[in-house]
Amino acid sequence: MSDWAVVFLGVIALAVTVMAAIQVGIVVYGARLARRVDRLAEQLDREIKPLLSSLHSVGQEAARAASLATAQMERVDRLFADVAARVEETVAAIQTALITPAREGIAVLSGLRAAIATLKGMRRAAPASRHPHPDEDDALFIG
Repeated sequence: MSDWAVVFLGVIALAVTVMAAIQVGIVVYGARLARRVDRLAEQLDREIKPLLSSLHSVGQEAARAASLATAQMERVDRLFADVAARVEETVAAIQTALITPAREGIAVLSGLRAAIATLKGMRRAAPASRHPHPDEDDALFIG
């Protein structure tokens, strides 16, 4: 072999050795990084579990509070509906008890007024028919 071939073979061997060392370093660093990430994941899991259980219980309490609030709102709605119905019944009873007799009383008073007005009209008409006015006599005079 020539000198140049030995030199190139030595360079290739050195390059392969360096590449193998770098690859071994990367594998070792990768393994350390994987262990570190695993420890970080375990620590995160330990710290997050209580938080998640707390969030779960908060969610359950919120759902319970929402269902109680819904039940209370339904009760309030029924209460207002009952009050509105009773107010309508009361107004109808008041109208029946007060307004109907008042209308009847007004009708009776109107009838009495009409009767009194008619009687007064008859009184005024009776004296006038007994004594004719002088103007009416002149109209009948033929002369």
